[in-house]
Amino acid sequence: MSEKATRQDPTTPTPDERALIDAARGAMAQAHAPYSRFAVGAALRLTDGTILTGANFENASYGLSLCAETVAIAAANAQGQLRDIAAIAVTGGAMDGGDGGIITPCGRCRQIIKEAQDMGGRPLAILCATPDGAAVLRLTLDALLPHAFGPANLGIGPG
Repeated sequence: MSEKATRQDPTTPTPDERALIDAARGAMAQAHAPYSRFAVGAALRLTDGTILTGANFENASYGLSLCAETVAIAAANAQGQLRDIAAIAVTGGAMDGGDGGIITPCGRCRQIIKEAQDMGGRPLAILCATPDGAAVLRLTLDALLPHAFGPANLGIGPG
């Protein structure tokens, strides 16, 4: 699922980016994915440097499943810190150790990230990494979700 065409910066991750990617990799281990057997971890860096994580949480009623990015962003919101999200890292792969390619947020998560970005009033750094963290893409939301609909379209919040 590599999106090499949307690569923003091919350089090596900074130490802060590496810590965020490592936190996403750690969150992957907490995934509840008995149906798809595909674990995803996400980590958010807040403006104060705090890192929050989330893992996908599947449900027997598939439509009720939650993506890792949504879990992490909801955790930030529950702590009153939705507007403080500065960056997100995402990694995932087959629980049996299959394909180790880079994944990017699904369409629903891209829209959830858009909400967080717009409410924070600043672009979010989006890091997508292989499960081992060896390959990383730095992306922007505009590259992932061009012409997006967000809070500003409804006259709400910055953006």
